[in-house]
Amino acid sequence: MPNYQFQAEVTPHYLPQQSSPEAGVFSFSYTITIHNTGDMAAQLVSRHWFISDALGRTQEVQGLGVVGEQPWLRPGESFQYSSGCQLRTPSGTMHGSYHCLAEDDTPFDCDIPLFVLEAMHPGSDGRPLSARVLH
Repeated sequence: MPNYQFQAEVTPHYLPQQSSPEAGVFSFSYTITIHNTGDMAAQLVSRHWFISDALGRTQEVQGLGVVGEQPWLRPGESFQYSSGCQLRTPSGTMHGSYHCLAEDDTPFDCDIPLFVLEAMHPGSDGRPLSARVLH
């Protein structure tokens, strides 16, 4: 039986030069690498994201492909892209999934685990702009 599997690795970054904390605008980028860890070629067809700020406000985003592409990955191949979002608080989270279609027309989903978006002080101290509490 075929193994249909993509895995996603995420690296988020705070963008202080594109942010305006006094106006409640915190900009983030994230780079995602998608690996075909299965044994059958497949295409990433669409995305489904949940983006939440520290006050629990959640935005749901759905659409075809990623950054205008619907990559086709053979077993062992990877695709990397960068995108971004803005929050109204200095921290938040994102998670979601990709809907994929294998070359034998079998649909499957790739979960994107929850990751944290955290605005940091400019400089190298690595401290968050504000304290946050996880519940």
